[in-house]
Amino acid sequence: MERRKFFNRLGVASLATYTVSPVIANDLETKGNNSTGMALKSGEIQHMVIFDLKHEKGSLAGAKFLSDGQQILSQIQEVKNFQVFDQVSLKNDYTYGFSMVFADKTAYESYNIHPDHLAFVESRWKKEVTRFLEIDFKSH
Repeated sequence: MERRKFFNRLGVASLATYTVSPVIANDLETKGNNSTGMALKSGEIQHMVIFDLKHEKGSLAGAKFLSDGQQILSQIQEVKNFQVFDQVSLKNDYTYGFSMVFADKTAYESYNIHPDHLAFVESRWKKEVTRFLEIDFKSH
């Protein structure tokens, strides 16, 4: 008798799964596989830099650098979708990351020579970043 109750419950649970699955699948189809809407459009460039700071992880000075970087660099007109990241991979020993998107190569080049970007690099980046790696991708 217990076995029958188990299978009856299993049947109900399975039915619930099959009933909910199409709703979830339809929601994912509506949003696409990238539900955050961050897929690059044709011609866009994603600029990323991973880096370490001279400041101890979790320090106020480190937090201020990340906050100031986001505040200053995200205000540059050409910058879209600016994000700040903490590294979590054991395969990568960099600590932080900045990521941003540009509409095209012209916007990216304009950012690189923008006075606010150059000032941030001179006054903060060169003084507080101990090492970094830049990665720039264009949608394929």
